[in-house]
Amino acid sequence: MEESRSTVDVTAIELLKRLLEILDEENAFDRSGNKPVVRFVQPDQLRERLDIDLSEQPASLAEIETAIRQTIRYSVKTFSPHFHNQLYAGVDEYGLVGSWLTDVFNTSQYTYEVAPVFTLMERQVIERSLELVGYPPMPDGDGMLSPGGSMSNMYGMVIARFKMFPEIKTKGLAGLPPLVCFTSEGGHYSITKGAHWLGLGTDHVYKVKTDELGRMRPDDLRAGIAEARKQGHLPFFVNATCGTTVLGAIDPLPEIAAICREENIWLHVDACLGGTLLLSEKYRTRLTGIELSNSVAWNPHKMLGAPFQCSLFLVNGKNMLHETNCAGARYLFQQDKHYDVSWDTGDKSLQCGRKVDGPKMWLMWKARGTRGLRESVDLAMHAIEYFYERIKGRDGFRLVLPSYECCNVCFWYVPPSMRGQEETPEWWDNLYSIITKIKERMMVEGSLMVGYTPLSYKNVGNFFRMVVTCQPPPTEAAMDYAIEKIEKFAVDL
Repeated sequence: MEESRSTVDVTAIELLKRLLEILDEENAFDRSGNKPVVRFVQPDQLRERLDIDLSEQPASLAEIETAIRQTIRYSVKTFSPHFHNQLYAGVDEYGLVGSWLTDVFNTSQYTYEVAPVFTLMERQVIERSLELVGYPPMPDGDGMLSPGGSMSNMYGMVIARFKMFPEIKTKGLAGLPPLVCFTSEGGHYSITKGAHWLGLGTDHVYKVKTDELGRMRPDDLRAGIAEARKQGHLPFFVNATCGTTVLGAIDPLPEIAAICREENIWLHVDACLGGTLLLSEKYRTRLTGIELSNSVAWNPHKMLGAPFQCSLFLVNGKNMLHETNCAGARYLFQQDKHYDVSWDTGDKSLQCGRKVDGPKMWLMWKARGTRGLRESVDLAMHAIEYFYERIKGRDGFRLVLPSYECCNVCFWYVPPSMRGQEETPEWWDNLYSIITKIKERMMVEGSLMVGYTPLSYKNVGNFFRMVVTCQPPPTEAAMDYAIEKIEKFAVDL
């Protein structure tokens, strides 16, 4: 048995050494744009092509290598300059090295005892991020990395509730009036999910109306708070957004912060997308007022290109994460350890085992410096600005919004056959259908990926959402390519 196990381990080590060669042979890091973004195959057909079944007997090394090559072949190449489908894209190479490094040591972030270097790295990332937002340094400010923006937003809700009612931690919701929270109608659905998970009820999420650019209207927020109090509900949390998922809208933070101060309501900012603009001297003014908030969520794994997952939760308040979440598990967080136990961060987290995420961001920041990160953000914003200017007024292209604020631009493409016609409801329904056909053609050809979406709360059907991120570094040529491809796909529709 020992001999067999040793052979398996040696084989696995050899495979690890071989992996980089395989990735290179299969052009896994090719950013030329000459390779397909995706080789799209329908699920049933892909299932037939791949040996997915797990069985009693171990697979041979040749079979494993084949599976790896097939995985590379049929996976979406997010590192392609023609992938604009999501709010993330390719991965920063230094971040990837950091990700591999953390996986090798397979440890948890909960104590300094088992993650000494990683704990120091995470602390440094948090400290520099607090500085970016404009929060006080630790210990007056605090933060942690969490498994995604949805969880970071939920941390904000939990702390806001605890701040208003500390006794809720031990006594629960019984005896309290219904607690209500507010987010814009364009805000992320994680606020609604958070209300469900925290026992508030989804009916107690007030959706605040937005203006013509998709930004929260302060007047409607104020009216909603007044209405909630009138109904006997207790407002405790407002979620403002910097970079809404679809439109990239940035809510007017100074006005919202003023209302929250007057009403004694916690202000959380979902800057999962737009928070990356804080790295840019040119664009950070779009987030003016974020320093007035109580907490912030930021996902460097979106626009900045950190490897999944890399999500920061930051809070302006001393020891608030620990007071809200600590459970005092003595079998893990012993207070008589031989080192300073304030470096043990696990008890301020919802999770016990917590993936080591900080070093990915730390290595990117260390290798590129703030200057390098800033330049990558400015380059991405230049590319989306170039795209916006190229389609504005171009035949067939029609903008959903008169301007943009983040790294996404939303638009329709009207094929030649539909131009100059009366724009009846039927005409619009046909256009919405055309969008899906263009998308199908780009996926089948595999040369471009741009996402589409409706905007139900505005009664608007399908349109394209072009997203530009820092990785891979975008070019004007890639923007021109996307425009010309969309025109080509629709020419006969």
